[in-house]
Amino acid sequence: MEKEQFTLTIFSENNIGLLNRITDVFSRRKINIDSLTTSASETEGIFRFTIVVETSLSNVERIVKQLEKQVEVLKAFFYKEDQIIHQEVALYKISTQSLMHSKKVEQIIRANHARILTIEPEFMVIEKTGHQSETQALFEQLKPYEILSFVRSGRIAIAKPMKRLSAYLAEVGQAL
Repeated sequence: MEKEQFTLTIFSENNIGLLNRITDVFSRRKINIDSLTTSASETEGIFRFTIVVETSLSNVERIVKQLEKQVEVLKAFFYKEDQIIHQEVALYKISTQSLMHSKKVEQIIRANHARILTIEPEFMVIEKTGHQSETQALFEQLKPYEILSFVRSGRIAIAKPMKRLSAYLAEVGQAL
């Protein structure tokens, strides 16, 4: 049973308690969720959960079937890394003194295609959008310059396959 990384996209109604029931599906199978992001989708009234897990193909297939049994879940999909376009956002809060005492910080920011969001008297906030490996690489490069705080978002992803949720919902509506 070879483990690999999968990104699941779950489309649902936005109901209280659904997130708990979704995470329970993973907990019962002892599968750790590496990343979880929720947001509105392109279809009004429908929400998107993006979940990243490392498990086997057979496990992820069973999970998707189990998730689709939830009343509020309209459809769940899973994708391998090459089937999606994804990003994360990271924010780094570092001492303003680091920037004032060294041109190296500015060079690191430029080399990593990051940007400074704000500069305050005591700190500045840097933003980096990219894959987790890229945001982690910038973290490692900024470590010597006193990182005061760091946060990384969950993965956001769009599937490469062209079937749209609205087309799927239209098919389901015709079948009913």
